Amino acid sequence: MNNEAAITGAEILVRCLAEEGVEHVFGYPGGAVLYIYDAIFKQDKFQHILVRHEQAAIHAADAYSRSSQKVGVALVTSGPGVTNAVTGLSTAYMDSVPMVVISGQVPSHAIGQDAFQECDTVGITRPVVKHNFLVKDVKDLAETVKKAFYIARTGRPGPVLVDIPKDISMHKHVFSYPKEIEMRSYRPVDKGHSGQIRKAVQLLLAAERPMIYTGGGVILANASNELNKLVERLGFPVTNTLMGLGGSRSSSDQWVGMPGMHGTYEANMAMQNCDVLIAIGARFDDRVIGNPKHFASNPRKIIHVDIDPSSISKRVKVDIPIVGNVKDVLIEFLAQLDAADHRPNPAQLSKWWGQITEWRNRQCLKYPSSDLIIKPQSVVEKVYEITQGDAFITSDVGQHQMWAAQYYKFDKPRRWINSGGLGTMGVGLPYAMGVQMANPDATVACITGEGSIQMNIQELATCKQYHLTPKIIMLNNRFLGMVRQWQQLDYGSRYSESYMDSLPDFEKLAEAYGHVGMRIEKPGDVDGALREAFGMKNRLVFMNFITDQSENVWPMIQSGKGLSEMLLGSEDL
Repeated sequence: MNNEAAITGAEILVRCLAEEGVEHVFGYPGGAVLYIYDAIFKQDKFQHILVRHEQAAIHAADAYSRSSQKVGVALVTSGPGVTNAVTGLSTAYMDSVPMVVISGQVPSHAIGQDAFQECDTVGITRPVVKHNFLVKDVKDLAETVKKAFYIARTGRPGPVLVDIPKDISMHKHVFSYPKEIEMRSYRPVDKGHSGQIRKAVQLLLAAERPMIYTGGGVILANASNELNKLVERLGFPVTNTLMGLGGSRSSSDQWVGMPGMHGTYEANMAMQNCDVLIAIGARFDDRVIGNPKHFASNPRKIIHVDIDPSSISKRVKVDIPIVGNVKDVLIEFLAQLDAADHRPNPAQLSKWWGQITEWRNRQCLKYPSSDLIIKPQSVVEKVYEITQGDAFITSDVGQHQMWAAQYYKFDKPRRWINSGGLGTMGVGLPYAMGVQMANPDATVACITGEGSIQMNIQELATCKQYHLTPKIIMLNNRFLGMVRQWQQLDYGSRYSESYMDSLPDFEKLAEAYGHVGMRIEKPGDVDGALREAFGMKNRLVFMNFITDQSENVWPMIQSGKGLSEMLLGSEDL
């Protein structure tokens, strides 16, 4: 080896990231990664974003990926650094988000010796990542990083962790980054089986009560254009899951709303009563179909398109499985529809739409207005109006998340950033940071609650340091809202530990971090306050909306119930 050409493992890692086109890395330094941070200091290919907590680094990288089609990158130290990252890894894993997380590790000779800030990173993170690596030799580092990015972005995406012992980051080797990578044990399928697609097309064209059910797989595969073409071509009703919002246009007359626990009456009734259901990039999870036995009580033929074969027939038995990348499969679908001899039966389809219109007429999302107290739904509707539906909306988890999903209409993919699978409180603000780093000229709003925002509120300091200016819209009902709602409905209104009776002065807290704070208490002030906040392009504005404490998220399917057993409001209790 030519020693003059050799560079440290830390320098190799930095050059690998540059080769991958990485522009931003979210992280927090510590002893095990100081060689890496020293190498970052010496380079100018990407920017490091210093967060205030490792969990926020992972969440920000996660949202950076969701909103940009890029692989998010985060860097944390060993021990508590990486254990703080586990929640973020699990959040990204549940929602199939492509990320590469670099973690420091104690020196190789100290592994297994209970060294200071040591933990079994590979063992701890194995259940919550798509794959992980422990680098044991500096000569393997570049190839490992290449594999990590390849695994993260291909097939069903997901987070990949690379654990680098401190001595590996200081050892030297000649830098060589592979142009391509091939792994015998990992060969994801892209193209769907033409014969299966042909069967599916025939089944769809013969359907009397068809339904298109789509999920986050459409967003991840960048297949929204193809989905919208399919929906328009067939004339069928379409529903998007919480993770699939924006996959098809919410403004379209064919969109029947979100399905599931807090979905629309018309979407759930159509899902339950259709005779042919095509599921595209969705997984029939418990929050969508409710009780599987109830769902199976109505006979229907099911077509399931998914990149991950393990998701097919996992909870619901399907008739035509199609394994492949959603975009590639939809392109083949459209080609075969063009070549088909006949079209859907217009008379049967008209009759089906007539039934859906009857369900729509129930107006399940209607809520009583008030001149005395702010209704949280009205705030979201006003945000939609002011931003003209073109903002990036991040949310935390709880009632406000569901109201955002119900009342902000998404016509574009990757505009709705939320934790669907894990349901992680505290993601909203770091998500907004990641979105704005990836989309610096975009309008970014974080819809949150007074419980969730406090879990990562320290990231207001990160926003100040990097001039990030999302608008924080806090729907403050002085309760852990969704907990309170369940306690009201299922636990005899015994509000055990769900009342937030020691809240800070959020406006002063925002100002202490160098931002603008607002408190809005009257319905008549909502419009003006929002317009003023969104007019401040170069400031983070923290808006504290004091909302109706008694408001619940309707419709709702209670645990163990089926899609047609919805509560449309308190009158159904």
